[in-house]
Amino acid sequence: MTESTHTLTALVVHRLIRAAEGPSQLELRAAPNPLDDASARLMERLCRYFAERPGKGFGHFERDERSFPMPAMVRRHVIEESIDFTAFSAEMLAHLQQRVDEDKVDDGGYVLIARATVFGADCLYVALLQETLGTVIGEGLSIHDSPHLDFAGLQVAGRIDITAWQAGAERYIAFLKGRGDLAGWFKRFLGCTDVVIALKETKKLVETLTHFAETQQLEAPARDELMERAHLVLEQMHESGAALDLAAVASEMFPDAPQKLQATLQDEALDLASGFVPDKRALRPLIRFKASAEDWKLEFERSGLRSGAVQYDEANNTLVLTNVPESLKKMLLEG
Repeated sequence: MTESTHTLTALVVHRLIRAAEGPSQLELRAAPNPLDDASARLMERLCRYFAERPGKGFGHFERDERSFPMPAMVRRHVIEESIDFTAFSAEMLAHLQQRVDEDKVDDGGYVLIARATVFGADCLYVALLQETLGTVIGEGLSIHDSPHLDFAGLQVAGRIDITAWQAGAERYIAFLKGRGDLAGWFKRFLGCTDVVIALKETKKLVETLTHFAETQQLEAPARDELMERAHLVLEQMHESGAALDLAAVASEMFPDAPQKLQATLQDEALDLASGFVPDKRALRPLIRFKASAEDWKLEFERSGLRSGAVQYDEANNTLVLTNVPESLKKMLLEG
């Protein structure tokens, strides 16, 4: 975790123990973990895995703080400063335990709660991590089993952007959606209500695809193919009502190197939502150019460049239009 992008200010690991029957149990750490290199590496891994994981939901705090107490807890710790980080994390864990027991969640694990400055924003992270068994080589090249935290299997995690919350942003909570309703209980624990404005998110997706084509320095035919395939895929999703899956659409839109497009779509700074149905109104820029100047307005399909119906002369910065319809030709001659 580099100092320029992430600065860890507090971190604690508690434990939530699930029994075969009956309520869960808590193992509370008495004080935050030291902010040493090990904690920094742990936070770095959490940030990286959270950023790279597809299928995030976004939202803001529910208004009913009686039923959803998380905003009140954050307010007491961050704004009023009436509780320190240790007490704050203990309150959060007690609330998490209540949600786990009420929703009969099967999994327990280690609960990591951390506060860090991430890309200039004050953020609060919460993650539920399980252990997995790995292998280490010991003295004399002996082989031993060694349990470690399973970040690759991370399914339950959330981030509250405190800076955005205090600034009155429309959405400032992000959480992993997981499969099915896996994240439903955790979203309720965060006190989060989903905010996905399909039109706005679709526009953001289209802008990202355009930027991706530019940064990859694709030749004109390859760029046109990407844009037209993206338009087809997203339009079909709109017609069928299918929800957006970033990993899946990356494979369909850019099959030659889907991991490159997927990495762009899942960029942490972009915060592009998934799970929404693309809005058809925002898709036209993928296949259509539209521009205007003081004395003219122009709109044409991307395919016109390939067919030669529209020709751009870069040297003279001019456009040549062919196949002028008779009605326009008549007006031009009469004019």
